[in-house]
Amino acid sequence: MPLVDIELIEGVFDNEQKAEMIEKVTDAMVAIEGEAMRGVTWVRVKEVQSGHWGIGGNRPSAADIKAMALAAE
Repeated sequence: MPLVDIELIEGVFDNEQKAEMIEKVTDAMVAIEGEAMRGVTWVRVKEVQSGHWGIGGNRPSAADIKAMALAAE
């Protein structure tokens, strides 16, 4: 029984996006392990409060991450 954890910054992704992540990650795992495992493939989305994590010593906010995503488009 695989268990996949996805950790996100709170407030960056909406509920529809998180549901899509769960669906697509489940599909990816099933593509590897076989359809019989779909019912026991767990995907959890965990959110970390903005400012309670860091990259390279910096603590970007949810707004900073959203701005980065827009700039990449």
